Amino acid sequence: MEIRLLRLTEEQIIVFKEEMQEAFLNGFNSYKHDGEDTSNVWQKLPDKDFYESMNAEGAEAYEAIDELGNRVGGTILKIDNQTHHNELAFLYVKVGVQSKGVGQAIWKAIEQQYPETKVWSTATPYFDVRNVHFYINCCGFHVVEFFNAHHPDPNLPRHLDQADGLFEFQKVMK
Repeated sequence: MEIRLLRLTEEQIIVFKEEMQEAFLNGFNSYKHDGEDTSNVWQKLPDKDFYESMNAEGAEAYEAIDELGNRVGGTILKIDNQTHHNELAFLYVKVGVQSKGVGQAIWKAIEQQYPETKVWSTATPYFDVRNVHFYINCCGFHVVEFFNAHHPDPNLPRHLDQADGLFEFQKVMK
């Protein structure tokens, strides 16, 4: 599968955000226990977190377009042109096209777009085993730290609950 990364335009932001939120909620719901109420879950990507990532220094947002011209996902990156230690803030695959190699194709396109990157970093909640599998087994990341209530991530906004735990990943490129 061939994926092109196209810069997100102002006109596309709302639809992009809604698709990303739907993908995050869909992923979370796949891990809930039967009968569990997920109507008030923090795991759905809050607007505040989305816009903070979009407006962060070095932020670059892309829609992922397949061979037929369809948006199949997207990503928000934080690029540091000085150190080349870059961050994958968000990567999502649109609901309905998961488990078809789209995520791996998006990641491959990101790596090709930024060949000067020395280290990529990202994070995901510990319970999101699908993401943990994806980052480690499909993309080549390694767990470098586990943040939780006893060892909080000092870089995360205070409003985020870290009691559940969060894996930090890195992928050394050079």
